[in-house]
Amino acid sequence: MHAPDPGAIRSLSRPLPRLVCGAGCLSGLPRLTAGRKSVAVFTDFGLRSAGHPQRAIALLEAAGHRVPVFDGTEENPDSLHIEKASQFIAAERPDIIVALGGGSSMDTAKTANLLFSCGGKVNHYQGYGKATAPLLPMIGIPTTTGTGSEAQSYAVIVDRQTHLKMACGDPAMLFGTVVLDPELALSQPRGVSAISGLDAISHALEAAVTTARNPLSLSYAREAWRLLSTHFDRVLARSADVATISAMQWGAFLAGASIEQSMLGACHATANPLTAHYGLTHGVAIGLMLPWVIRHNARAAAGDYEALARDAGMRLESAEGLAQQIEAWRTAAGMPARLGACGIRDGILPILAEEASQQWTGRFNPAPMSEIDFLQLYRSAM
Repeated sequence: MHAPDPGAIRSLSRPLPRLVCGAGCLSGLPRLTAGRKSVAVFTDFGLRSAGHPQRAIALLEAAGHRVPVFDGTEENPDSLHIEKASQFIAAERPDIIVALGGGSSMDTAKTANLLFSCGGKVNHYQGYGKATAPLLPMIGIPTTTGTGSEAQSYAVIVDRQTHLKMACGDPAMLFGTVVLDPELALSQPRGVSAISGLDAISHALEAAVTTARNPLSLSYAREAWRLLSTHFDRVLARSADVATISAMQWGAFLAGASIEQSMLGACHATANPLTAHYGLTHGVAIGLMLPWVIRHNARAAAGDYEALARDAGMRLESAEGLAQQIEAWRTAAGMPARLGACGIRDGILPILAEEASQQWTGRFNPAPMSEIDFLQLYRSAM
């Protein structure tokens, strides 16, 4: 794999959260919140069936904390939802926030904290570095192996009016501590594991070739890809154990850390409008578009894709080999292979292409992207 141009390297100064790792490490949560009277837990009501929020709440209450709970996290949270979550913080006045769940819980907690602490509307914070006051301290506890939000100072929120996804980021939005307990992610339904795993894989593959990559982000992306590509088949075959889930969890975290340093590319730019307009699960939209983005990028990143295919021991060491592997994983996961199968029709493709061309992540794609290029990607995936 070719090294990035030193003249294009950005600062490598963005930090990572403090990490607490290992099977069963959730039991140490009270030590991380010691000295705080009130601990607000942001989670997803659907996780109650697995018992994870109840366990965290019980641990905190047994340690003497007051524990208000926001369990109304929605998939693909929008600006109105974030305002409601911010109002929850204002009403409860916690000393620290614990986000327990998938990427939506993480992003909701981070952005609600930003809105509560700094005021205004969510769209005021689109972009990076716009916080005007300190935020409440936060702990992230992922229960899925996909988004990598726990490693990032960004959150992705849907604008309620425009339906566009906004990337809102600030150094203060990075979790101070992240708890990686594979026992929590072991309870994921197979469908969630497949979708979130493919999302993490897309993070590693996009971050590895972005124009903003640097040696640090590349090392994160390649190790993430190694871990994810090695263990994903076992996840799909329903034979994952704690060791497998731990590897996937680490891969997702490292892929998220790579995004933090180097951003993403055209795959996420095309996926976001699909989610905003049709409510497609993010990982499903990623699975539909990633093979075609890889093929499109081959003109600019052929050598990089060859190295990534070689890292994973693929028979076909090329961009096409990577694209075919994504398609094979997608089929094994029972995910749709065509946009048309999701109810998407040709007439909306120009609108999707226009919106994709406005997405921030597309600016970092290794092959420059025009609105026409985005339209061709959508047509290829039909």
